[in-house]
Amino acid sequence: MTARAPKAVSETGDALLLTPGPLTTSRAVKQVMVHDWGSRDADFIRINKAVRERITEIAGGQDGYVTVPLQGSGTFAVEAMLTTFVPRSGKVLLVVNGAYGHRAAKICAIAGRAYVVQETAEDTPPDLAKLEATLKADKSITHVFVVHCETTSGILNPISSVAEIAKRHGKRILVDSMSAFGALPIDAKQLGYDALAASSNKCLESIPGMGFIICRIAALEEAKGNATTLVLDLHDQWQAMEKTGQWRFTPPIHVIVSLHQAIEEFLAEGGVAGRGKRYADNCRILIDGMKALGFKPLLSDNLQAPIIVTFHMPTDPAFKFQEFYDRLKDRGYVIYPGKLTVADSFRIGCIGRLSADNMRGAVAAVREILKEMGVTRCAPAQAA
Repeated sequence: MTARAPKAVSETGDALLLTPGPLTTSRAVKQVMVHDWGSRDADFIRINKAVRERITEIAGGQDGYVTVPLQGSGTFAVEAMLTTFVPRSGKVLLVVNGAYGHRAAKICAIAGRAYVVQETAEDTPPDLAKLEATLKADKSITHVFVVHCETTSGILNPISSVAEIAKRHGKRILVDSMSAFGALPIDAKQLGYDALAASSNKCLESIPGMGFIICRIAALEEAKGNATTLVLDLHDQWQAMEKTGQWRFTPPIHVIVSLHQAIEEFLAEGGVAGRGKRYADNCRILIDGMKALGFKPLLSDNLQAPIIVTFHMPTDPAFKFQEFYDRLKDRGYVIYPGKLTVADSFRIGCIGRLSADNMRGAVAAVREILKEMGVTRCAPAQAA
């Protein structure tokens, strides 16, 4: 009987998170959190300023843009972006092909913002011709919102094309780049967005607890009074930080210090180019390995972002997802269940402090588990 490979662990002995975030972080990112800082102390104010400036630089927004951080998860940042930048008299077109586009629609509905949804299936990119026609026909639309990488499926949306169409019709652009910022190129000046939302616990490889919005300053100045809640008012948060360097309310201090360390590691890896390459390598190893075992990815290569990969669920009666999940976790790999309506599926992430060897180890563990479970066919029903 072949001996099982040693259990996979992170630098600190934890299971590896093959998820879209929260994700596996480095030892140093964790270790900086063992200290305490005063929220009004000069050392913390300096760190907070550095984080804001470096995020703006990563976005290519040194001239004309500013980063406004916010307590909470990425959804807090998206809601703050939509309710600050879309005025009460505005109307936003939501480009939707997954759960996070639908979440934006729910935010708009609750906040009383007029919106229209242009939806394609979760495995289908936006219909650009339809977008063009809609913007041409509906002059009341003021903003276009698009998700950069929809982790529902892992699809990479053509945000440059969406932005080009929006600008041609004089519309403002809002981007949810939660799962892509830091791994895929996105230049603020080239794209010309009013705002882009992301968070600490994705491709920058820090811990959860802080979202941030990279804002075009001229648009942010115009947004005064738009917000529907005090805590999500990006204009007010920006003004307070510009005047005092401090947060309006208790900041997530340890998250910010952790993110500061994570950004140092990000820059040392080569920034977007270096991190994006590692993730792309991880993604290719994963897809090639899983295909060799008979699994079918949901997306074709031209639509797949190197963030998270969706695989069709095998129809072999011996395959039970919960058992598969538990056996993988027992070997040190935590994956994600599916979130699709178009197919029964599960997801495996490529981001975080994961190496090529980690991805090869995960594929090897899947191979062992299939044998243990007696699974002989991994193809979905439609591939039969």
